Amino acid sequence: MTDPPATVQDVHRVAAGMPCVTVYPGTADRPVYQVGGKSFVFFRNPRPDAVDPETGERYDDVIVFWVDGDQDKQALLQSGPPYFTTRHFDGHPSVLIRASRLGGLSLTEVTELIQDAWLSRASRRRAAAWLAECGLSDHVAD
Repeated sequence: MTDPPATVQDVHRVAAGMPCVTVYPGTADRPVYQVGGKSFVFFRNPRPDAVDPETGERYDDVIVFWVDGDQDKQALLQSGPPYFTTRHFDGHPSVLIRASRLGGLSLTEVTELIQDAWLSRASRRRAAAWLAECGLSDHVAD
């Protein structure tokens, strides 16, 4: 069985399925997924910093995923599309992906991206409990 391409529905399902998640409606059906009051995935409103280079139209399908620092961000960005960033997010621990480009990633890749985003924002206690539940407790940082 092959790993299917990721979809927007997968992002919603996986993000909402992480422990202790609160979903805020955001604006125009653009939910914000939070853990402990901290966003880890959100669907961004069209903004002037993320535009189609040919038409100048604002992207209306940008999803923001938190990462665990600049090193992780740079590694994802260097892996190429569908990951990108804008000047607005310089120095911010996140990467952007257009929903229309999610199919360039597998379901497994998007699931891991969301899990890592959640781990980067969850409290140490919540993160340790979830990792232990998944049998990954030896991966908890001191």
